[in-house]
Formats: sequence, structure tokens, C-alpha cells
Amino acid sequence: MKNFLLKSITILLVLVINKISAQDFQGKAVYQTKSTMEMDLAGSGIPADRVKRIEEMMKNQLEKTYTLTFDKIASIYKEEEKLDQSAGGHGGMRFMMMGGGISGNYYKNTQTKTSAKENEFSGKNFLIKDSLMIYDWKMEQETKMIGENLCFKATTVVERPVRNTSFRFGRGNNNNSEKEEEPKETVMELIIVTAWYTLDIPVSHGPSDYWGLPGLILEISDGNTQILCTKIVMNPKDKSEISEPSKGKVVTQKEYDKIFEEKTKEMRERMSNEREKSGGGERHIRIGG
Repeated sequence: MKNFLLKSITILLVLVINKISAQDFQGKAVYQTKSTMEMDLAGSGIPADRVKRIEEMMKNQLEKTYTLTFDKIASIYKEEEKLDQSAGGHGGMRFMMMGGGISGNYYKNTQTKTSAKENEFSGKNFLIKDSLMIYDWKMEQETKMIGENLCFKATTVVERPVRNTSFRFGRGNNNNSEKEEEPKETVMELIIVTAWYTLDIPVSHGPSDYWGLPGLILEISDGNTQILCTKIVMNPKDKSEISEPSKGKVVTQKEYDKIFEEKTKEMRERMSNEREKSGGGERHIRIGG
């Protein structure tokens, strides 16, 4: 009886200690993201000094820094704030990224397999709540070092609409042939995604939408986008709150995509009308969409 009581107390203590350690466990990983895009300004008539400004603006949009804060079961992925120099003060130049990127916290819970994304679009705040995408990861034999961490390779195949990765340039005028083209039917493509994860940090988290491996994902190669972890801090002194966001109009990803598509069409039509009124005095530079 005495031995049974002792074993029971020992098991209870182990459970309590594990629970406490799980609550205290926290980490932060910094990621650099970089996307490539074809750019051909030959024959555009843009002065050399403005071409340089365009290149700087594009770099600002295509290279970003994110922080992933995580514990055993949940994480928050968020872009680091920086001065936005992509708009205004460029002599009639308008620059925009057509895309549905996340502008606030991106919360993922690997236990409930759910996510919540904060996004501001067209002057409104949305909270996109949905189930996490389940990836069919294939474990590969290759390994490599990323910083001080031994990483293992895994691949998966995702299907998504074909992304426009070309640079489009146009001048506003009254020529009907240069009006915005109507969006074509969505074409899907299969993309091989390569991930590198480390068992040194045994959590199922990763940057952006990615998760589901037996260790923290430190690198992602996804088509024309590369994501690389540049810094890891385990159990920082100042803990951050990792909780599901609650502000914004709650929609599913499918509902948000529909809203985004409709608003983007309205923006295209409005810009087309503005170009006709301006009589060719304003240049529009758009990426994607």
C-alpha cells in the first residue's frame, strides 16, 4: 500500500511539473522572407532615377521580416513594423501590391488545428477564422545545418491559383486598348514546397501557413518565395501573450477571398476611370492580381 501511494504521488508530481514546464516554455524565431519577380522596364519611358525608386519600392514590398512567437501548442506570426515608403512623394507614381496578405497577428493552434488571422483591407478589419491546412509531408533523407541547428528535409505538394509574378507597367490615357483586362478564369498549379525542420526544438510550428512537422520549421522554399529563420530565442525573460485574436469581422477564408476579389475589381475599375480623367498624367505600377 505504501509503495502504491508513493508511485501515485510520483506520477502526480511528474504531471504537475510537465504542465508547469509546458506553460513556461516559449520561444521566438525571426524569419526573413524574399520573393522574386520579373521586371522589364525596357521601352517604358521611365527616367533612370525613377527606375531606381521603383526598384527600392519593390524591394520594400518583396522582402519582409516576421517574428514567430510560440509555445507547445500555439503560435503567433506577425510582420515586424517598419516605415512604409511605398506610397506618395514619387512624382505621380502609384505603387501597390495586389494581394491578400495578413496585416496583423496570425494565430495557429496545432492542438485544435485552427487559425485566426487579423487583416485590414479596404478600410475594414477582418478576422479570418478557419481550420489549419493539413499538409501531406514526405520525410526526406537529406540534412543540413541552419545556424547551430541540424535540420531535416521534408516536402509536400500544394495546389493553388497561378500567381502573377511579372511586373506590369502602364500609362494612363484615353486609349481603350489599354483599359484593364477582365480577370481570366482561375488556373490552378501544383507547387512543390520544401521545408527544413529541426528536432532540437520539438514543436509543430512554422512560418506563414506552414506547420505539422515534428520540429520547428526553419526554412521554406515555396515557388518564388523563400523564408529563412535568422534568429531563435528560447525561453526569453519577457514572455509574450499567445492568445487567439478577437477583433474584426469574423469570416472564413473562402468568404474573405470572395470579398477581396470583389473589392479588387472595384479598385481596378476606379483606377481605370482615374487614368482616363488624368489624360496620361499618372503612372500606375501594379504587382500581382
